[in-house]
Amino acid sequence: MIFGALEEQHGASLRTEKAVDLHFMQLALALGRRSLGASAPNPAVGAVIVKDGVIVGRGWTQPGGRPHAEAEALRRAGEAARGATLYVTLEPCSHVGKTPPCADAVIVAGITRVVSAIEDPTPEVSGQGHARLRAAGVLVDVGLCAAEAAHHHAGHFRRVRDRRPHTILKLAVSSDGKIAAAGGVPVAITGEAARARAHLLRAQCSAILVGIGTVLADDPLLTCRLPGMETRSPLRVVLDQALRIPESSRLVQSARETPLWIMTSEFAESSRAVKLGAAGVQVMRVPAAAGAPGLDLVAVLRALSESGVTRLVVEGGARVASSLIAAALVDEAWLLRGPDPIGDDGVAALGALPLTAITGSPEFRMRAGETLDQDALAIYERVQSIS
Repeated sequence: MIFGALEEQHGASLRTEKAVDLHFMQLALALGRRSLGASAPNPAVGAVIVKDGVIVGRGWTQPGGRPHAEAEALRRAGEAARGATLYVTLEPCSHVGKTPPCADAVIVAGITRVVSAIEDPTPEVSGQGHARLRAAGVLVDVGLCAAEAAHHHAGHFRRVRDRRPHTILKLAVSSDGKIAAAGGVPVAITGEAARARAHLLRAQCSAILVGIGTVLADDPLLTCRLPGMETRSPLRVVLDQALRIPESSRLVQSARETPLWIMTSEFAESSRAVKLGAAGVQVMRVPAAAGAPGLDLVAVLRALSESGVTRLVVEGGARVASSLIAAALVDEAWLLRGPDPIGDDGVAALGALPLTAITGSPEFRMRAGETLDQDALAIYERVQSIS
């Protein structure tokens, strides 16, 4: 009886410890989300330092990627970090980059336990941060909330492993699967709540991409216009093989306030590139697609990744969307569906591809959905694991 009671008490204690660990790791993930879209080229890490059940330090990766989350949390904790537990959403770095190794800072601060969500795939780290902590006598637990952390850090993982950004296709579609009226004429499809959600997604990505057709049809600004988040507008990217973008467009006119990159072919007219450059636009040349119209999308994504882009949202148009789907370059698809139809003569969301290339494809699964007033959001993710 005594042994059974002790065993039950021990089990209850373990369950309580796991619940506490889960609570603080969820908080670390929430803190990390604050810097999604702002921390590139570094991952958006969150960190919480806890001592005797009390939070003594919190941190998240700062704009531009520095300071790192662990360094920020340690700075706030000060001497209280000694003997404490660190909860962190990604393995602390172990190499000297633009900042000293976070693993060394954790050791020097006197942290006695580290709960880390997932290993960093970066070759210079990749388990070495955890190993360095263990070698110094720090107790290290790895794997709590690993799936959530893998999704949270998908941009970092994709950039390291595939040399491209984590790519999110966002489509506002009518109830009958159209994105514009006949001839590409823009039409309001979703309401204010859905548009606010789309602007939040922009703020959580390091770049937003459209094709030249969308620019010529809509003259978009492609900024984040949520109150208080105007400074979180992403880098704007346009695929424009022949440099047809008008100098009078809102994108070009605002290029000095919000960066604008034009991805064009190696054969585009140099004089046009010079004029756009004088307006503050960065023109980047990439190879044309082999045996097909347009630019080589793999080369486009690689160029963006090499420039530090980790999370990319694609907002149009149908040709760009269908090309990315066909090339298996879409990692997530956000479908914001309005309540009204446009009609048979409207522009299909994916051009020649049916919308079921996402919604009915075994390559995608629905991860989440929500109602936004009269509109509905469905988020699909590619089945291939990002962890």
